[in-house]
Amino acid sequence: MPAQPTGTEINGGLTLLVIEDDPAEALTMPELLDAAGKAIRIRTARNLTEAERLLTDDVHCILLDLALPAPGGDTDDELATLRHVLRLAPRHAVLALTASGDIDLAGEAVRVGAQDYLFREELDARLLSRAIRYAVERKRADIAQRQLTESKLHAQENARLERGLLPTPLLDGSQLRFAARYRPGRSRALLGGDFYDTVRTPDGTVHAMIGDVCGHGPDEAALGVELRIAWRALTFAGLCGDELLSTLQQVLEHERPDEEIFATLCTIDISPDGRRAGLCLAGHPSPLITRPGRPAELLPYENGGPALGLLPRARWPRQQVELGGEWSLMLYTDGLIEGRIGQGNQRLGQDGMVEMVRRQIADGLHGEELLEAAVSEVRELNGGELTDDVAVLLLDRGGRGR
Repeated sequence: MPAQPTGTEINGGLTLLVIEDDPAEALTMPELLDAAGKAIRIRTARNLTEAERLLTDDVHCILLDLALPAPGGDTDDELATLRHVLRLAPRHAVLALTASGDIDLAGEAVRVGAQDYLFREELDARLLSRAIRYAVERKRADIAQRQLTESKLHAQENARLERGLLPTPLLDGSQLRFAARYRPGRSRALLGGDFYDTVRTPDGTVHAMIGDVCGHGPDEAALGVELRIAWRALTFAGLCGDELLSTLQQVLEHERPDEEIFATLCTIDISPDGRRAGLCLAGHPSPLITRPGRPAELLPYENGGPALGLLPRARWPRQQVELGGEWSLMLYTDGLIEGRIGQGNQRLGQDGMVEMVRRQIADGLHGEELLEAAVSEVRELNGGELTDDVAVLLLDRGGRGR
């Protein structure tokens, strides 16, 4: 298929391919000039076979005589030749040439796909030159509009797909309040390698997790979705702690595209009374807890295990944590703490994040507002958009609302 004429080729001058084969009424072509006053190059083909040979990448427009015999001797369709040329040169501008008495046929030619029509008896240099320029620009605009439409439809389809892959928390019957913020590092994406989920099992336990697949591409995003779905299924099947993480590691090992791929994970299961929790860390930062009258602090993280996919027979101890009667838990990925501070190489880090959240809580921020402020401030400290994915979720029991 001939390539689309490029702007460089057009700037180098236009080329017209004339397809007509009536020697008795041979078309006399006047001297044609483009908008810059440069001569338009003209090639002439006497049949469709010769036209196909002459239809090289530097041809910008085709002037087709509709009286040319149809391929295969088709006499039922007056525009069979035009349809053949449009299939042969889908990215070239086409002008239909006919007699002045065939105005209906000329109009039908435009409807079928020609950019314009011309009457043989009225051809002159000015009219034909203008028609060629107009047809070329119109074809380029049509192609650009079609590509834009296809791109928008593709983007909308991807957005719908990615939105469908984001989690819907299942907390019916729980007194806990939930909030989350998610920002993928990939440009124009809705989904990254970070993943999270929250569900309530029939015994009243609320399970939450957050994780991060190393890397930022679509493969990592797909793997994150697989791990999240597997976590939800295993959780409803009754698995918890080390048994759950060991099974997730097997899923990762089977599904990852490369043996170097690993994932960090934090899981927490909160008792039905909301006062205690079991915590497992697989190479992941420990959650932040805030309680009335006490400064925000990190939950214990000394007994965590390695990231999933690093050690074949790893173990992940489940730590028992006392939460109390009123609290908020913030789970996050490292995208929240690895942003830069100012112009140097210094990172925010966990200590910086803790201080930031303490200050924001002192300013009266909670729930959705707290998450939004935290993500926004991290971005501002970084001096612009973060390159890593960021996921943050908040579970809140008692106290002030969202």
